[in-house]
Amino acid sequence: MLEYYNYIKALHLIFVITWFAGLFYIPRIFIYQIEASEKPSPDKEILGNQLKLMAKRLWFIITWPSAILATFFAIILLILNPVFLEMPWMHVKLGFVVLLWLYHLKSHQIFKQLQNGIAKWSSNQMRLWNEGATIILFAVIFLVIVRDAVNWIYGVMGILLLAVLLMLGIKFYKRVRDKNPNA
Repeated sequence: MLEYYNYIKALHLIFVITWFAGLFYIPRIFIYQIEASEKPSPDKEILGNQLKLMAKRLWFIITWPSAILATFFAIILLILNPVFLEMPWMHVKLGFVVLLWLYHLKSHQIFKQLQNGIAKWSSNQMRLWNEGATIILFAVIFLVIVRDAVNWIYGVMGILLLAVLLMLGIKFYKRVRDKNPNA
């Protein structure tokens, strides 16, 4: 089975990428659903139904299968090469994977609410939520690539700086959008 290690690793990476693609796009659809729910009829119903269908297809055809397969191939990789479990960076990475699953499960909860016509989040709150997967992705990629050479103080400061920059970008976009609703 070790001769297939690189093939399994490639499959793991492919499904990680498609999982993140789904996690990046689903909050955008949520934003559009929330904004569509505030429109007058018949736009509200037409857009709402189309966005529900888009969300359902993205979530169940791409995002959920990718999450399951990425995790499945990761477990196989760890079984084939258990030495990684002894490395401190892998413990931190697995912590971020747990955070990613929590993000995924919370997104699933939001998905189910919006499918039932319940919008508990504003579009601005959802824009902030949209950045969660980005922060986790940055953390995991830098952790995997740099590994033990990472200075944890700088790493944590870098992730916090990224989060602040993303929040400032969202606030800036909101101002631009408030001045020009078609932006």
